Amino acid sequence: MHIRVLGSAAGGGFPQWNCRCPTCEAARAGAARPRTQSSIAVRGAEGPWFLANASPDLRQQLETLPAEPTDGPRAAPVAGVLLTDAEIDHTAGLLLLRESATPLQVYGSADVRRALTDGYPVLRVLAGYSGVDWHALEPGAAVPIAGSSLTVEAFPTGGDAPLYLAGTGAEIEAAGLVFRDRAGGGVATYVPGLARLDDAILERLAASDVVLVDGTFWTDDELARRGISARTATQMGHVALTGPGGSLAPLAALERPRVVLVHINNTNPILLDRSAERDAVLAAGVEIGDDGLEIAL
Repeated sequence: MHIRVLGSAAGGGFPQWNCRCPTCEAARAGAARPRTQSSIAVRGAEGPWFLANASPDLRQQLETLPAEPTDGPRAAPVAGVLLTDAEIDHTAGLLLLRESATPLQVYGSADVRRALTDGYPVLRVLAGYSGVDWHALEPGAAVPIAGSSLTVEAFPTGGDAPLYLAGTGAEIEAAGLVFRDRAGGGVATYVPGLARLDDAILERLAASDVVLVDGTFWTDDELARRGISARTATQMGHVALTGPGGSLAPLAALERPRVVLVHINNTNPILLDRSAERDAVLAAGVEIGDDGLEIAL
């Protein structure tokens, strides 16, 4: 199995266009590496690349992948998209794929499909262009990915419905994705949105060879400390890395998997090349993912 981190930042990217926080300013000054919005590409020992989430930065991210063989002038570098949720920063890139010569192959839950049909009608828009072939992901069920040696299993990771569904009564929970390669072996788990870290989730992570996991916030009150928002990490559907119930310590305690933080918010000090917070993560044996990171299992 091969994995490429296409984007390692949370929504808005890094630096964020309308943010003048110390970390964004450091990136503009060259003291931190810019990052695009969260997405990975994955392929098995057999078959083409697939996306996990389609970010607004998708066009430039896809330029880093080699095109698949084709008999015509259109060369699609990916064969489909797997969605962990219905957030705009994970789904807006679907609209950039509208020129596809064949219907887009999209995998996701029934709740995500409903949100992208009624609340944020991406699927209805695409119906007038490439069209979409939807593949349902049910929690706990291993689903073969068409044309690939990979299977994918979704599992719930908590969280609330996207803000565009506020007031509708819609219920939708983010998912993690477990990829297994039937041909080459290897187990990889992708969890860009982690709203809880219970024993069941830790067991899944512990059984993986590599875990790419939510590193959005350093502290629960990070945005308030920056004077940006009163919303906490918990309220936004993320377990902070530190503080009561923080994720860094249990992630560091995992014995089997390689642990890589992704979906890192622009305010998180671990993004700074020289920071005590970054040093603490690395000292714990946890990696900080960058755009372009490649992993082979």
